[in-house]
Amino acid sequence: MFVNLNKSLIAQRFAKAGQSYTEQAVIQKKICQHLCQLMQASCPKHLPDILEIGCGSGNLTQQVAANFQVEQWHLNDLYPQVQPHFQSDLPIQWMIGDIETLTLPQHLDAIVSSSAVQWMTDLSVLLARCHAALKKQGWLCFSTFGPDNFTEIKQLTGQGLQYWSIDDWRQQLEQLNFEIVELSQQYFYMQFETPKAVLKHIKATGVTGTSVQQQRWTKQSLTEFYHRYQQFQLENGLYTLTYHPVYCIARRKA
Repeated sequence: MFVNLNKSLIAQRFAKAGQSYTEQAVIQKKICQHLCQLMQASCPKHLPDILEIGCGSGNLTQQVAANFQVEQWHLNDLYPQVQPHFQSDLPIQWMIGDIETLTLPQHLDAIVSSSAVQWMTDLSVLLARCHAALKKQGWLCFSTFGPDNFTEIKQLTGQGLQYWSIDDWRQQLEQLNFEIVELSQQYFYMQFETPKAVLKHIKATGVTGTSVQQQRWTKQSLTEFYHRYQQFQLENGLYTLTYHPVYCIARRKA
């Protein structure tokens, strides 16, 4: 699937939201914890050479570093402002820039990523490059989001990322000769006191590079958005926002 994304805008949004992301990205932290638990159930403890795509503020890095033996980290993100989030004693080789254009390290034991690959322009090409970069029996472990992610925002604005379904992922991975060990999904429903608080949360986590931020908000359109968001009000008076994470643990076949 080919998606037209403004990578420089995405980088700006995440860089700007750096501190607030650490505070607000509650669901992303839960997703990292669950992904690491899935890895622990399937992967060997010793994963000497790892590439992480979209390392962000280091939630997944910390989880994996605490539970696996890693000798070399290749950490990727779009912008260098992520670097202060990481321990200086970790054996890190930085890969700052768009992972779709960078040369990938080879003979990797694992490629990991959490809540990042949905920002790719051409996922099929990146998956093929990941397959080529892994050792035989190397591991591809990631979380991303499914079609129901932020469904409330998409219904109201008509904008949002195009997410692959579980079936899309299965088809793509099998075509590339990956052995799928785990392919599953979850739903999280966050609750907010007002529709305005929903938008504030989305902005604080930086995930506005394509949808909410591209909406040209005026006082009138915001008022209309808040009014229409009433349809997502619960009996307790709060307003929902849906997260739909998808998890994959796959292994490159020999």
